[in-house]
Amino acid sequence: MFSDLVAKYFIKQKMMRTVIYSLIPLMLVATYYFGLRVLLLLFVVGLFGIGTEYLYEKKKNKKVSEAVIITCMLYTMTLPPSTPFWIAAVGIVFGVLFGKMVFGGFGKNIFNPALVARAFVYVSFPEPLTIQWTNPSMGFPGGFATYLNQGIEMVSTATPMLLYRDSGGTVPYMDLIIGNVSGSIGETSAILVVLAGAYLIYKKVASWQIMAGCILGFTALSSILHFSGVPSVPNPLYGMVVGGFLFGTVFMATDPISATKTKEGKWIYGVIIGTVTVIIRGFALFAGGVMFAILVANIFSPIIDESIKAYKNYRKEKAEAKKEVTA
Repeated sequence: MFSDLVAKYFIKQKMMRTVIYSLIPLMLVATYYFGLRVLLLLFVVGLFGIGTEYLYEKKKNKKVSEAVIITCMLYTMTLPPSTPFWIAAVGIVFGVLFGKMVFGGFGKNIFNPALVARAFVYVSFPEPLTIQWTNPSMGFPGGFATYLNQGIEMVSTATPMLLYRDSGGTVPYMDLIIGNVSGSIGETSAILVVLAGAYLIYKKVASWQIMAGCILGFTALSSILHFSGVPSVPNPLYGMVVGGFLFGTVFMATDPISATKTKEGKWIYGVIIGTVTVIIRGFALFAGGVMFAILVANIFSPIIDESIKAYKNYRKEKAEAKKEVTA
């Protein structure tokens, strides 16, 4: 019954289902840490996100892409657990409509729609997106027996990233690795994000070149600035596991539609994301920079691919001309 319903309204996309499977453990762990409101928030976002694409595609007698489910999941996981439902709904409608459908729908969007949604609510409703955080649960059954855990009053120490920016303080690596920290829904457990990335690479769904490029660019610039004595830039390893850098690298940067397509372009694209993340984190007003870094890289993605193709064609024509001269 359910499969028939899905087949009737959704375009079957095997690659997208693989990404959905990789996100489920992260969503369940986030529910354990923060409460059942995480799942309710996902339901609200999914209802409005899928509904927006359905109404848009219905006019053209087309089905909804399964990619919109991923968009809803990724967007939800960039939000704090206590985000008001109406703000979350406004954001996903904006992201699906102006980040995807206005470009022509699936496969034609320039920007990652989940990040378009996140950026819109981030700048439009800064208070619930930047200062309202939730304490993680400890012990069994954790958040599975709670609607939403208690909020944090001290904003400057609410998340590991805010703590470092405010005082230079750090939290234990183990807490960052297993996810026992406050923050956005999807950025808590570094180990689960890494495992999800390995799974997507194994399934050949996500580009390892983009992930490697992000890490390379991030590590290189972080090392230069940190060991040069810039106080706002933490050591590369800590900076990598804190905040949403790993989550953005694995799930957002590797979006096959908005990312580069050429092999060389993927490396360049990833390096841009990594370096711009460090710059925004270290010198801008925003505590986390990977969101804006990926949107910036989205702008240059078509240019990078076209430039590489043009260079290859130039080299090919030059080689052929040389052969004709020597013949």
